[in-house]
This record gives sequence, C-alpha cells and structure tokens, in this order.
Amino acid sequence: MEDISKLIDKYRGSHGGLIPLLQEAQDQAGYLSRETLEQIAEGMKLSLAKVLGVTTFYSQFHLKPRGKNIIRICMGTACHVRGGASIMAKLEEELGIKTGETTKDLEFTLESVACIGACGLAPVMSINDDIHGKLTPEKIPEILAKYRRQEAV
Repeated sequence: MEDISKLIDKYRGSHGGLIPLLQEAQDQAGYLSRETLEQIAEGMKLSLAKVLGVTTFYSQFHLKPRGKNIIRICMGTACHVRGGASIMAKLEEELGIKTGETTKDLEFTLESVACIGACGLAPVMSINDDIHGKLTPEKIPEILAKYRRQEAV
C-alpha cells in the first residue's frame, strides 16, 4: 500500500478533506483497516471516533476486505414478490457465506440492496456492473461460473 502519509499531507488543512482522503485510502487497499484509520486520525489531528463516525456513516466505506466480485441482490418489492429470497438462499448456499459476508478467497462479496432499478427484470441481481435478471435458483451456478472463470484468466 502506498504510504498513507502522502495522502494525509495532500488533504491536511483542507476543509472537507476527510472524505476524499478516506476514498483514496480505500482505493489503495479495497477497504479501510483500523491501522489506516488510526493513521488518518493522527495525521489529520482528529479523534479516531470522528474518523470512524464518518467511515461508518457512509455506505461507500468498508472496514473489512471485500471480494473481487460484488454481488448485490435486489430485495425490493418486485424482486421480493417474484422470488428474490430464493435467489439469495441459493447464492448463500453456492458461495458458503451469508448476506454481508465475503468468501475466504476474496472472490465474492454478497450484499442485499433495496432496489437495483430493474423491476421489469425481477428478480434481479448485479455482479459488479453487470445486471442479471429474470433469475431462478437454477441459473445461479452457471452465472457464478462465468465470474470464477474471468478471475482465473
């Protein structure tokens, strides 16, 4: 990881600099470790509680490592009515993790979201920037296999 002190120097004294500093620090490692947050707090002359407060308030920040492939399952009304829960259950079974967790190999992170904005395709999920709709539990293994192969290439 690039030296965090260079980022701190870039934003020190900048009104509103904490959020872009956190964003750039997270971009380096994919998440914000406690050590990184402590360095930022010290370097920006802020309390760790203040830095943690900002970090935990915004959903864009992550305190644990995340997978290379982020799977978001829509649990909005249309998806829920059309079987979103069965899609989530199948993904949890296939990946061996629960919602909100990341596989041990850091290949997949599984998240539940309120809406993806593709109600006509319900039930729907996104993997990274790809939308997969009109899902059935039977389609899940084939979809996951495509992403596993991409990572191996």
